[in-house]
Amino acid sequence: MRFQDIVGQTDTIRTLKHMVGSNHLPHALLLLGSNGIGKRTLTLALSQYLLCTNRTDDDSCGACAACIKTSKLIHPDVHFSFPVVGAGITSDKFMPLWRQALHDNPYMDSNQWLQFIGAENKQGNINKDECQNIIRKLSLKTYEAPIKTLIMWLPEYLGNEGNRLLKLIEEPPPHTHFILIAENAELILNTILSRCQLVKIPALTDQDVVDGLLQRELSTPDKAWSIAHLANGNFNEALTIAANKLGNDAGLLLDWLRKCYKGYGPDLVKWSESFATLGRENQKHFLLYGLHFMREFLIMLATGSTNARLQPEELSSAQNLAKVLNINQVEQIVRLFNDCYQYVERNANPKILFLDASIQLHKTMKRWDV
Repeated sequence: MRFQDIVGQTDTIRTLKHMVGSNHLPHALLLLGSNGIGKRTLTLALSQYLLCTNRTDDDSCGACAACIKTSKLIHPDVHFSFPVVGAGITSDKFMPLWRQALHDNPYMDSNQWLQFIGAENKQGNINKDECQNIIRKLSLKTYEAPIKTLIMWLPEYLGNEGNRLLKLIEEPPPHTHFILIAENAELILNTILSRCQLVKIPALTDQDVVDGLLQRELSTPDKAWSIAHLANGNFNEALTIAANKLGNDAGLLLDWLRKCYKGYGPDLVKWSESFATLGRENQKHFLLYGLHFMREFLIMLATGSTNARLQPEELSSAQNLAKVLNINQVEQIVRLFNDCYQYVERNANPKILFLDASIQLHKTMKRWDV
């Protein structure tokens, strides 16, 4: 991955290149920003730029042995850590799948990754064995390059296991760099945050998304602008829309809302039982999508505008919902979705949780006291 291959992020690229060129790249760097904006592609390009033996002020050469190995994710001095599933399992076991997943879509989100490796109803984590493996690998000398790099995607999944890495992050071996890629700083240990230099990554502009789609020949100019509007700075979402897919979450949410409005008990029970089989990661992803939908719907209600960042079928459903929901009801639904997300993370029984949520949704939509 070269800087020239990245969608947008011109200012951040300039900052990272300046850090390297001035020999001020910190030993622990944290790239923080929302999903789908290119944090991982920035990190891959940075690692290649660091190891390139013939780099210029603008970019890595892309042709030296280090560039070729780094671009294929096989350089022995570039190590990866990411969420996996299973007790005692480390990232090393999933490296072939990791390479394939990034080749297919370097902008993938955590749910796409966990489903790609067959997580099903298991939650991903970065466990004790992974931390011990990181300590072991970074204690070794470099193989080929003058430096070695550990790229950790989503340190939020470390939890308290991150305490095992504190000393290593604070006092790493010589010529060692940590690059952490995160989306939610509140889920990262403060002791880790305090040891990293933070670089906040902005969302992509609509123009960035359009340029990225056109460069990849995934859309026509007119359609690209429509996709960019819907994607709201998320290039992963733009890729999904460009493939003419209404996400499973969108269809599932609209079907759920219709069933909840009707309030027919057997349908709600059947829906809850079916949804419970999807697994916790899928359930969390669905609730996050529901919060996005309600946010856009709330903007539409508050402003009277139909210029919401929703796909045509979603926008049509939102316009129909506007006939039966007011702002206070939407606020109740948002709180309900937030509560459900927290309960899913705490391993609540999904059948009971979502049947109860369905009943509360019905009462809210019918303006009953809840």
